[in-house]
Amino acid sequence: VQLQASGGGLVQAGGSLRLSCVASGRTFSNYAVGWFRQAPGKEREFVGTINWGGGYQRYADSVKGRFTISRDNAKNTVYLQMNGLNPEDTAVYYCAARREGIHVSAVEYKYWGQGTQVTVSS
Repeated sequence: VQLQASGGGLVQAGGSLRLSCVASGRTFSNYAVGWFRQAPGKEREFVGTINWGGGYQRYADSVKGRFTISRDNAKNTVYLQMNGLNPEDTAVYYCAARREGIHVSAVEYKYWGQGTQVTVSS
């Protein structure tokens, strides 16, 4: 499966962005999708994940209550709605997919998108 992440940009602290991850190539509804981010000089970290049907999500503590993941399998798309952004959220955001169930570890995801930059100004 091929993934394309988009929707990043520059936003002021307190603002919102919605990232999209569009999949192609295989039956997307069979895959769990995770969002990860990597800030300059830091390791890639888990943001959140959603199961194949969209009925279960899990989030990192740092984004819980501010970020929401959803999916539309008819459109082969997973969304990351980010509200209440702060400068610490600045990073390149990646979506990833795996055939098995959700997981919080990046190494467990086989398919990756190219990343989209999110910059939050103070």
